[in-house]
Amino acid sequence: MLHHKRLFLAVALLAGSIQAAVAGDKLFKIEDFHKLQDVSAPALSPDGSKVVYSVSSNNLKIDASTSDVWMVPYAGGKPKNITKTNDKSEWDPRFSPDGRYIVFLGEDKEDGSTQLFLMKAKGGSPKQISHVDGGIVEYDWAPDSKRIIFTAFVGGGKENKAGTPAPVVVDRFQFKEDWVGYLAGARRHLHVLDVLSKKATQITSGDQDHWLPAWSPDGKWIAYVSKDRGDADRNMDSDVFIMKPEKGGGQKRISTFKGTDVDPYWMSPPEWSPDSKKLVWLASGESKWIYYAPWQMMVGDLETGEVRALAHIDRCFYVPKWSNDGKSIYALLELDRKTLVAKVDATSGEISYMTEGAKFALGYDVAGDDHIVVQQGDDNTPFEIFAVDGEDRALTSHNAWLRDYTLAKTEEFNFTSDGHDIGGLIVYPADYDSSKTYPAIFRLHGGPVYQYSHEFMYDWQIYAAQGYIVVGINPRGSSGKGFDFSRAIYADWGNVDSRDILAGARYLADKGIVDIDRLGTGGWSYGGMLTNYVIATDTLFKAAVSGAGTANMLGTYGHDQYSREYELEIGTPWENFEAYKRVSFPFLNAKRIKTATLYQCAELDYNVPCLGSEQMYQALRSTGVDTRLVLYPGQHHGIVVPSYLEDRMRRNLGWYNRYLMEGK
Repeated sequence: MLHHKRLFLAVALLAGSIQAAVAGDKLFKIEDFHKLQDVSAPALSPDGSKVVYSVSSNNLKIDASTSDVWMVPYAGGKPKNITKTNDKSEWDPRFSPDGRYIVFLGEDKEDGSTQLFLMKAKGGSPKQISHVDGGIVEYDWAPDSKRIIFTAFVGGGKENKAGTPAPVVVDRFQFKEDWVGYLAGARRHLHVLDVLSKKATQITSGDQDHWLPAWSPDGKWIAYVSKDRGDADRNMDSDVFIMKPEKGGGQKRISTFKGTDVDPYWMSPPEWSPDSKKLVWLASGESKWIYYAPWQMMVGDLETGEVRALAHIDRCFYVPKWSNDGKSIYALLELDRKTLVAKVDATSGEISYMTEGAKFALGYDVAGDDHIVVQQGDDNTPFEIFAVDGEDRALTSHNAWLRDYTLAKTEEFNFTSDGHDIGGLIVYPADYDSSKTYPAIFRLHGGPVYQYSHEFMYDWQIYAAQGYIVVGINPRGSSGKGFDFSRAIYADWGNVDSRDILAGARYLADKGIVDIDRLGTGGWSYGGMLTNYVIATDTLFKAAVSGAGTANMLGTYGHDQYSREYELEIGTPWENFEAYKRVSFPFLNAKRIKTATLYQCAELDYNVPCLGSEQMYQALRSTGVDTRLVLYPGQHHGIVVPSYLEDRMRRNLGWYNRYLMEGK
């Protein structure tokens, strides 16, 4: 049973909950974030002796983030860059089942589309082995190391001979998707690639999508995720299927739940047992619960047809993988403010933890004699690769340069809001003096079902280095504390979660830690939305930054990619006008807002389009409140251009300084 203990600031912190500041003689500045190396999830060789992964960094000469593939021995040693390209990217590397080759995704030299590249594990030059129109989305090796299963979009309009794009014709319920664009007739289908001949064969067809393929160890089956019940665009009823790896290979449903069996957007494919007789996958709730219900492990027996839940603990599992002997299943398990690697008995469901402490694991792999490697970080450590063999043994140190810096100290704290235990993280300036109060920035997370964990966040370090206390509260609606906690905001966004943010701010002010007259807030995505709710609810905050947010759901229905989710959670505007009016509170009550607010958005964002920021900016201009709108050209929901990321950081800091620091 999980148990949450109340934590108190400074004098009553639990051992293990404090991440001490890293010693050094430099403070983290805005330009320093360009030096960060972003380490990806690892992949082990079949015998568990080697690890491949990718590392991304900002290339300021071309103003882009680029990535290379690296390899390091599991036993330890110097990591080696095995692709070394300066202006192209390679990512998602994996060993072939025979261990002789490494395949990865990379950019086509001609059109920049995502293609597969192959190189010998012992070294050599990579060779492009696919030439798929529109590029490849995801892939998996066949056990014979001669074939690869992948998904790619098929269909849709084509350019004419003059290069003019075809008219966009849509007849689907969901017709937009961020990073993809208009869903005009294209569907994601399975293809088999012959590695030697480089010939690809499409093996599925029809008006439905196919996601997350996984080849069985015996080579006889492909497991994948699809929807075939009702209008797939209007429900979350995804299922796990298997088929033979050939055109017309049939389709057999394995999952039985009339709800979400593997959400394809969470990139956690069904996983085969070593004997190819079972599958494990992650199921959520009924369609109406969308992303609120925690992901639980389900095991399907292909011989008996039995499907059973395993280790149901009302917390989210991610990326389950079988042990070598098939008796256990590893997974990432999200707890309160941390995510650990867990091991689950495949029969009893008993859980043990392979990692511990205030850490955040994002990816991992297991191979060989159950060698485990994990992509993991903490408050002062960006993601690195660790071997898990009784202790967390670092295999990489791509950000060792941070040892020369004095990084901010992070502590957990808890408080009560409306009778509920609410947790958060507080980050102190390097020269923190407990006898003083400080200006504070309350960062609001996206999701909404997400949480702030013990992970390195460079923007928090920048704010702290400038003399701010940074606070990240996990209000009701967050993950990490179970279904009831998450669904507390269901169809009622910005109500109880706003109250929790405001209660947390007053709690810290009453403790004499933050200056009640110098408080700022802000966030991106749902964090930007919640910012709008908070400043429309109370005038406590003097400055706000709302990024990629919205506040008028009557205007965004049919304009963003979430019409399905709107209808499942709050219905349609014409049938449930009061519900839309309730969740559009900030826009419809803009005259209540007195907080100076900087609005930001990304031009090509179909997730939370600029319309939301534009409307709130216009409303505050109308009411005479200080405001500004910044739009980043050519960007999607996640901004990736380094100069834009730096610009956003400088604007955020400048905005907060203007209202919280200057003249104080």
